Amino acid sequence: MAGTDTSKDFVFRPTPAIILCEPQLGENIGAAARAMANFGLWDLRLVTPRDGWPNDKAVAAAAKADHVIERVQVFDTLAEAIADLNLVYATTARSREMFKPVIGPDEAADRMAAHIGAGQKAGILFGRERWGLNNEEVALADAIVTLPVEPAFASLNIAQAVLVLAYEWRRAALSDAPLPISGDTGTPAPREQLVGLVEQLGEALDRANYFKVADKRPGMMNNIRSMFARAGFNDQEVRTLRGMIASLDRRHERPNPHRQRKGTGPVDD
Repeated sequence: MAGTDTSKDFVFRPTPAIILCEPQLGENIGAAARAMANFGLWDLRLVTPRDGWPNDKAVAAAAKADHVIERVQVFDTLAEAIADLNLVYATTARSREMFKPVIGPDEAADRMAAHIGAGQKAGILFGRERWGLNNEEVALADAIVTLPVEPAFASLNIAQAVLVLAYEWRRAALSDAPLPISGDTGTPAPREQLVGLVEQLGEALDRANYFKVADKRPGMMNNIRSMFARAGFNDQEVRTLRGMIASLDRRHERPNPHRQRKGTGPVDD
């Protein structure tokens, strides 16, 4: 293969995970794997690929990026695919109903280099070929990464987008001075803990009849997911919040001995 030195061994350094959500074409998966290999990435995760896995077309398109293809992990849900990550970026060019910080690929790479350099895990989400990521998926991310493409022709092939982010990662990873992570805020919570926190809160809010209009629940839950992802909680903070929710939920189910009626002292319910 031109340009490849087969006498050199690939070094599996800590890198971001690349997560493809419901990819449709094996050729795109293989081309993304090749782009990853060009810049030293190797952790490729697929969420319910349309044509299943393994995929012969993906292997052919990977052009001998076997060390990536052989390590592909397949997941049933995005939440499972990002469970062990504590920094997640979503690539999309579309505006969203929820507020999310929007950064460029260079800034995203610099942040991931500092994050991974500190011993943590990060990943980048890429959506479907035809319509990208949905709002619920974007809500799980810390920020949106948007490429400075020409508005009149903004559509990128998945492998092209992976290539740009992989290049920026390589540039940042080889830099002598990655951006520092400011402050000692503890170990960032892996996404699995944040997903569990939001699910617990949603169930508690259901029992409290918080969602007055059922049709609005999905959008409100997406906003809650986005809010918690943006907050950057560490693992201890998530455990504290979950304990608080559980306590309030139990309190809601039983009489409150401290509740007062107007003009009286504490009463028994």
